[in-house]
Amino acid sequence: MNKFFTLLAFILLFSTASQAQGNSIASFKAYGHEDDMIYGMSGATSFYFKITPLVEMNGSKLVLFFEPSQALIKSHSYINLVINNKPAYSSRLGPDSIQKITLNLSRADLSPDKFLKIQVKTLLTITDDQCKDLDNPAMWLKIKNYSYLSLVKSNKNFFDNVNISNCFDSKKAIVYPSNPSLHDLKAVAWAYSRLKKTQTREIAVYEESKLPDSVRNYIRVGTVDKLPADQRELVKVTPQASQGLFYLHKSVSLITDTITRMIDVKGQLTPVKTVTQEQAPKEILFVTGGDPTGYEKAITALGNMNILNSTYGDYLLIEKAENTFFKTIDENRSKLSLKQIGGVSDFLSGIGSLKSAYSFKNSDFSFTPKEVEIRFVANYSGLAPGDRGFFNIYLNGLLISSEKLDASGKLNSSITINRYQHHKYNTLEAEFRFYPTNGNCRNSFTNFFAEVDVDKSYLESKNPFITSDLSFYQYPEAFNSGTTKIVVSEQYAKYAAAAMGEIIYELNNNINANNFPEFVYSKDIDVNELKKNNIIALLSKDDKILKEFADAPIQFDKDFRLYYTDNNKPVYSLSDTVSNGLAQIFYGRSNNATLVLTATGSHVAEAFLAVSKSITEQLSTLSSNVCISDVNSNKYLFNINKSSENLEYIDTKSGLTRFWDSYNLYILLGILILILLSFLYVRSKVQKSQDLFND
Repeated sequence: MNKFFTLLAFILLFSTASQAQGNSIASFKAYGHEDDMIYGMSGATSFYFKITPLVEMNGSKLVLFFEPSQALIKSHSYINLVINNKPAYSSRLGPDSIQKITLNLSRADLSPDKFLKIQVKTLLTITDDQCKDLDNPAMWLKIKNYSYLSLVKSNKNFFDNVNISNCFDSKKAIVYPSNPSLHDLKAVAWAYSRLKKTQTREIAVYEESKLPDSVRNYIRVGTVDKLPADQRELVKVTPQASQGLFYLHKSVSLITDTITRMIDVKGQLTPVKTVTQEQAPKEILFVTGGDPTGYEKAITALGNMNILNSTYGDYLLIEKAENTFFKTIDENRSKLSLKQIGGVSDFLSGIGSLKSAYSFKNSDFSFTPKEVEIRFVANYSGLAPGDRGFFNIYLNGLLISSEKLDASGKLNSSITINRYQHHKYNTLEAEFRFYPTNGNCRNSFTNFFAEVDVDKSYLESKNPFITSDLSFYQYPEAFNSGTTKIVVSEQYAKYAAAAMGEIIYELNNNINANNFPEFVYSKDIDVNELKKNNIIALLSKDDKILKEFADAPIQFDKDFRLYYTDNNKPVYSLSDTVSNGLAQIFYGRSNNATLVLTATGSHVAEAFLAVSKSITEQLSTLSSNVCISDVNSNKYLFNINKSSENLEYIDTKSGLTRFWDSYNLYILLGILILILLSFLYVRSKVQKSQDLFND
């Protein structure tokens, strides 16, 4: 344990020292990679890191920590690193329980699209007999999530290398006017969605008056005439009427910062603060327009990845903007090839377990699937007499299909899964398992190979999952067809910006993103529009429009209280002062999908954001239609209908009923005590009578 803390202290010391020298430390965990396990005699795993233009690869380093199984013969086990598809390091395992590899990086290690690809490959031994080691569960190696990249920050080519197409990778926040218009909210939402597609870290959203001085790299939205004077001076291009504008301001300035170093003082690591100065770049991407019409064009362009990814300058004037996306032959997206969901053709060779993994979401289809056919088409080396081979399909870690391989070398396998087997987000694995003829094990390690055809293999939804009540399991694909309107209470508009970003991201978090909702204030919408369109509403609990949602599971026109089913504990009250977000999803009067979010308490923005994130998570139930989430990450799911016992409307009960509901346990306890006392009194009287009779 002491060694572990010493290791962490070393990392901290190294990171703070590096920052003073212009380096930044980025752990694997910060990039979204947790501890990664490599199993089997011969295994591999890959890591991908997006490198920003501000990083100088020459002089940067990779520091990898890994933990091998204690059962391995380490002198006969090997680890290999491949960077950008080129061998970079090979070594036998050492004797330590936690081992470390440090590699210098260079510009040649980056791919053309500025990704750093790191592959870790292993060859492990336990018994020194390859045939016995094939399926030993003790054969593993763990890549630790505190492995890190030490990246050299460089301003040398800052003004030349950073442009609109690549600046999103380093943006940390979005800033909007203190009194935002609907256009501002829409701009925040689409900017948020664009950043979330790029980053794994949290995205901050600030009113302009609350922007911390430490945030120097952000997106600023608002029409030119609404920008503060100091920021208006930074925009060197003036859009005309009906023109939209992306403008990237870049500057470098000297900043003062405090750095904490861990210093060894008489054997104790002691934190020491020092003041440093360094040159720091500042980037502001302005999303603006000469007037509301031009501003709307800039916002529309935010949703078009083709425009953003091909703008290599510092500004873009937008005369015309539209979102046209490539449509597959199957317009309804009921059939998806493995290539469409991101699958690549992997040539697998070796012995034992050979796997390929794929991920898909229900929202990749145009509707929530009730049944999904999974079909794999593949080629493999035919089995010789006596060889044993199997093809297995795993869904979310569970084996759902297995069949024997034969001498043909052709695979065409399918299985249909029902709605209870697949989730909102799914991991699909195809496994070839090969064991050669006994006695020829040592000579057959490279004889078997296989490759899944990702163009011919596919997922096909057989029929839609249709229910009388809508649930979060069907979100967001319930909003895929038809027009969606986002409705917001005007007085809550500035608190709803980040939550709108989550919603826009989720509506377009699929392989054919083309959901562009209209934004409207609740006070301005025609009630007939609530029936003609899909509706996503972010409302104050006092908004009058709530009365128009007659089919909502919960009605806000009377006081109510929600109880958690497991322990009958009240978790939400209409008059609650705790910052809670409440979401409910249901079909409207015209069978249109409707999602309503409300927030209470003093932290309204945080409550809206918390509940908007909660409804997009991997939910464990197929029927939840109400979600409560607070700012402390507590979440409760309910299935509310007319007969639900965990929903109580308080003002529909008489005073006597409310008194009974509040004090019934105490009353029953008092009655029980009276009965017991009466029993003891009668018993004492009977005993006295018996004593007199005996005397």
